[in-house]
Amino acid sequence: MRILVTGGAGFIGSALVRHLICHTDHEVLNLDALTYAGTLTAVEPVADDPRYRFVRADVRDGAAVARAIQGFRPHVVTHLAAESHVDRSLDGPAAFVETNVVGTFTMLNAALAYWQGLSPAERASFRFHHISTDEVFGSLEETGRFTEATPYDPRSPYSASKAASDHFVSAWGHSYGLPVIVTNCSNNYGPYHFPEKMIPLMIVKALGGETLPVYGRGENVRDWLYVEDHVRALQAVFERGAVGRRYNVGGNAERRNIDVVHTLCALLDRLHPRSDGRSYAEQIGFVADRPGHDLRYAIDATRIREELGWTPQESFESGLEKTVRWYLAHRDWWQPLLSERGADRRRGLSPSPNPIFSLSR
Repeated sequence: MRILVTGGAGFIGSALVRHLICHTDHEVLNLDALTYAGTLTAVEPVADDPRYRFVRADVRDGAAVARAIQGFRPHVVTHLAAESHVDRSLDGPAAFVETNVVGTFTMLNAALAYWQGLSPAERASFRFHHISTDEVFGSLEETGRFTEATPYDPRSPYSASKAASDHFVSAWGHSYGLPVIVTNCSNNYGPYHFPEKMIPLMIVKALGGETLPVYGRGENVRDWLYVEDHVRALQAVFERGAVGRRYNVGGNAERRNIDVVHTLCALLDRLHPRSDGRSYAEQIGFVADRPGHDLRYAIDATRIREELGWTPQESFESGLEKTVRWYLAHRDWWQPLLSERGADRRRGLSPSPNPIFSLSR
């Protein structure tokens, strides 16, 4: 098949691109605007493959998106392009509305126009696969898990923008018949993760001898999913998932943030000991919590397991060790992101959001 991946130079998108080129016979078009967190170095391992091509375009640019779709003629559109950092959304929510809501609306309209022009057989096999987050469901207490039927209750500008995009996708399926599928995933981690997110941030700060900044007391709980397990799930969904269906994707690996950091420190102590012989755990420091920080997320992935046969291949421990080893071996990838893009700078502490909102296209 021909798979159009939006956001294919980002973390999850690039993992999907690499997976599809390395492990399937599909052709891939990577459509990405190359914003601050997008880098073509993440797809360098497959960039020379004849089944891969790249188009630099913004998902808000309807004309550019339409040209890419009409030129490539995909069987599947996997829509991953998004602003995704909660802290950044607190400082500047407008970018999240523009990319996540307006961008999804633009992608839906372009996909719908293309789909309506296909033959009946081609229309039946086409899929618009929208990739979202478990954060749209809000915050859990100490028990319970998110299912596909959990009511939406977003708590941050980021999760609100993703919730809105999910609803637009559902509406285009119901109102216009576009064959849509939505997946909601838990926290991803793994290679090529932009080092503003917690796990890569802790790794690079530990190696730099800096304080490891844990929000609050580190009691917040997340369900961690190794990114290569996630992209296998995405493939299963767009190849075998039912139209109109929602699938939750989780790693069944709930951990408190403080426990994640201690596990990382123990791995670094073993794989890359400090020169003074002391533990990286001595660098842990507690900092002011993120405003409105959700307490706990947990995914019930029963549906995707029972209907599509997907389960994670990596435990949290095995996936985390692979991640740490990758960052130790690839300083040349992440070091420039610190010096040139300020990836490790704290955000999300502004007293009020940036009010500016404009549709540039």
